[in-house]
Amino acid sequence: EVQLVESGGGLVQAGGSLRLSCAASGLSLDAYAIGWFRQAPGKEREEVSCISSSDGNTYYADSVKGRFTISSDNAKNTVYLQMNSLKPEDTAVYYCAADPVFRMYGICIATQYMSWGQGTQVTVSS
Repeated sequence: EVQLVESGGGLVQAGGSLRLSCAASGLSLDAYAIGWFRQAPGKEREEVSCISSSDGNTYYADSVKGRFTISSDNAKNTVYLQMNSLKPEDTAVYYCAADPVFRMYGICIATQYMSWGQGTQVTVSS
């Protein structure tokens, strides 16, 4: 059974940093894409960043490019999302998810992700 556990969320001032972790079990990162998605109150879920460790392919939403970095530690079966220069509009619940299908394109489409974590709250104060 695939399980994903997020951690690292919290309250931070604008301009600050957080690092989210997604600890995976029941899967190998070599065979899955892992994505970070977020949902703010009253808004639809949106993709943030995704990584396919098998080929190193990464995706970033335009809103986080240059500020967020996704990485994976296959030995620890953990994917990280380093978030710098945080803005109040980054406030949301952040979820990690796993896609078992290798894709050359479109690796960050939420409906392709079959397993989801419980989420971690990120709050950025102005």
